[in-house]
Amino acid sequence: MKSILLATTALFTLLTLSGCGDDKAAQQNNAAAPAAQSQTATVQQTESERLNAHFEETFMRDLMDSPERQTRFGIKKDYGKWDMRTEEKSAADHEKFISDLKILRSDYDYEKLDDATKLSYILAERSLNEKIAGYEWRHHRYPANQMFGWQSAAPSFLINFHRVTSVDDAEAYISRLEAFKASADQHMARMKHNQAMGVLPPKFVFTYVIDDARNVMQGAPFTDGDDSALLADFKKKVAALAIEDENISNDLISRAKNALMTSVKSAYEELISLAKAQEAVATTDDGVWKLPNGTDFYKYRLRQITNTDMMPAEIHQLGLDEVSRIHGEMRDIMKKVNFEGSLQDFFEFTRTDKQFYYPETEEGRQAYLDEAVKLIDTMKGRLDEVFITKPKADLIVIRVEAFREKSAGKAFYNRPAPDGSRPGIYYANLYKMSAMPIYQMEALAYHEGIPGHHMQLAIMQELENIPKFRKFGRNTAYTEGWGLYSEYLPKEMGFYADPYSDFGRLAMELWRACRLVVDTGLHDKKWTREQAIDYLAENTPNPKHDVVKAIDRYIVMPGQATAYKIGMIKIQQLREHAKAQLGDKFDIRHYHEVILRDGALPLSILEDKVNEWIASLK
Repeated sequence: MKSILLATTALFTLLTLSGCGDDKAAQQNNAAAPAAQSQTATVQQTESERLNAHFEETFMRDLMDSPERQTRFGIKKDYGKWDMRTEEKSAADHEKFISDLKILRSDYDYEKLDDATKLSYILAERSLNEKIAGYEWRHHRYPANQMFGWQSAAPSFLINFHRVTSVDDAEAYISRLEAFKASADQHMARMKHNQAMGVLPPKFVFTYVIDDARNVMQGAPFTDGDDSALLADFKKKVAALAIEDENISNDLISRAKNALMTSVKSAYEELISLAKAQEAVATTDDGVWKLPNGTDFYKYRLRQITNTDMMPAEIHQLGLDEVSRIHGEMRDIMKKVNFEGSLQDFFEFTRTDKQFYYPETEEGRQAYLDEAVKLIDTMKGRLDEVFITKPKADLIVIRVEAFREKSAGKAFYNRPAPDGSRPGIYYANLYKMSAMPIYQMEALAYHEGIPGHHMQLAIMQELENIPKFRKFGRNTAYTEGWGLYSEYLPKEMGFYADPYSDFGRLAMELWRACRLVVDTGLHDKKWTREQAIDYLAENTPNPKHDVVKAIDRYIVMPGQATAYKIGMIKIQQLREHAKAQLGDKFDIRHYHEVILRDGALPLSILEDKVNEWIASLK
């Protein structure tokens, strides 16, 4: 394993995280140093240094085992390849994680670690236990679905992450197109394996999957008309190279077209055939209760997502209580704007009145993007009031690409490249402007951008003196809890001056409260898709197509939607606890520093860190 570290650390340093130019010389000097000197350095290494070196080694090992993650990190070692997704690979990874856990527990003395490394030890142990436990449920997922299915994720990956800055990069793009069918075969093998186990998505999912596949094959070279999304992307990237010899450019484009027609088209045609066959035998049962051991699987998902031992019934009741509270605050806003009628009447008014929406035109969509940028820029100018550390990486706002906007979520965020080559991206889905009301713009920009996901995720990967597995780790309750908390924080700063914008903030919080109800309703109480749609439509101001898309999301991502409200409530509770304990010593900037300075933490560990901070000031 040490040879892997030596072979890859320099590459990773040069291409991604490190800004130091002296590493190569240092390695040469170290190689030339006497053996006795190396042995002395080893002897002097502390237990924390040993463990942190181990963390870096295993992180790099796993990173170099994933061509797609390498690309996301800006590394071009396996630039023309796709990840392996076979049953044999899953089994090998499972054994690897079991071995890693044994090594962590047997080879390192927790009591000899410094405090920062103790936290890393706890997080690593927890992460490995979760990966090992997850192996049992590896087939309880739907490889092809409208939210994160490979049929849209693969072309999106090429368009958004495969950078082309040289002819070699263009060759690698072509290699990925040529290998597309082989990669798709592995995804489809998983779909068939899952079906044999009794794991099929509900019938409605297949319409989305088939539409996505057909959309990718819309345009040249597949059909007449404008270039398809992939060909247009490849041509644009090759043109940016400004290659003097047109023969080289033409050859690259010709080979890309050939790969699209032979490999990519073949993959999607086979997917459509498979999806139609599975659709014919799929049921309209929507919750994961229908899957083998589905009840236990859902409890596992809730523990994994919320970092709590809350039972489905408890989460369901919390949602009902929060919905009732937020409805009350919305009625207060109705009084402010002098609206007469019921809350449902007010919902209908905000759903349908044209003053709340940009037009369904390209000009309307551009106006939305421009306003989102203004909101984020204004917030950037106020960050010093509530934060100490701010992200170095920039943030941009763009539309969700046309080929996936029909099935993609309302808005989402992609973190920046570690090497600074790509900014953070706030994606706004402008497929239907009637699903993107103006009164929700503020809250949405704060959640996905600043001070939400960009603030938290960019800062996390810019942290120093912590292992990389923590810089790039995930914890849904923490991350999405912070995003929802970031919708509320600007209100305390004087934003949402327009009552309708404040209504939009409450509407988005209400949406997350309703998620607690409908997610547990679907997956625990055996609600039908129609029951969940009706509940969300009756209790929120969102339009019907927004509601349908959301319920369809919760069905294929069981438990994930519960993270937002549970994480937000914990961050708010910890803040109120700190204020009560510290009184005049409480500083919101320092509280946020405590929340953000250690990366994504399980909620129980976050609580420990806040209590340690309180104790240090008292």
